[in-house]
Amino acid sequence: MSFSADHLANQFLIAMPGMVDPNFAGAVIYLFEHTERGAMGLVVNRPTEVDLATLFDKIELKLEIAPLLEQPVYFGGPVQVERGFVLHEPEPNAAYSSSLVIPGGLTMTTSKDVLEAVASGTGPKKFLMTLGYAGWGAGQLEEEITLNGWMNVPLSRQQMADIIFDTPSSQRYERAMSRLGFDLSHLSGEAGHA
Repeated sequence: MSFSADHLANQFLIAMPGMVDPNFAGAVIYLFEHTERGAMGLVVNRPTEVDLATLFDKIELKLEIAPLLEQPVYFGGPVQVERGFVLHEPEPNAAYSSSLVIPGGLTMTTSKDVLEAVASGTGPKKFLMTLGYAGWGAGQLEEEITLNGWMNVPLSRQQMADIIFDTPSSQRYERAMSRLGFDLSHLSGEAGHA
């Protein structure tokens, strides 16, 4: 199978109802990389008990912007759960030291300078902070899609940003599915039993 380096990048992966892995049951993942070597993404609908105030305190940054203090940190996936990932809208004039700009999509930054910018009020206006990411080896994601584990959902950057940044986390799964025209009550967790 051959595909471009960004085959499914900048798309949502939605866990199908039969997903048994507790890390991914009911998950919506923003896929930021998909190559022949594998895939990486961030779960965008799984807030943790940790808020930004607590996280910033742990990394010794002072965050005093009231609306952000209680914003949750999300479980981004089971890989490198001690590492932070910031998903945000592209900022043409920002130059963070470690960002991946997804063509036609969002930006994922892993360097502390984006958090320093957030703390000072000069960072991205809309962002989602996760700890950890979801990863797949070569061919693994394609196999899981074939076995009805995931559905990929290509949307415009604005549609994805609306779901990630402006929709309550508890509604992101349903909102992403509805963009495909699916009613969740009609989906079965088993292949061949609709």
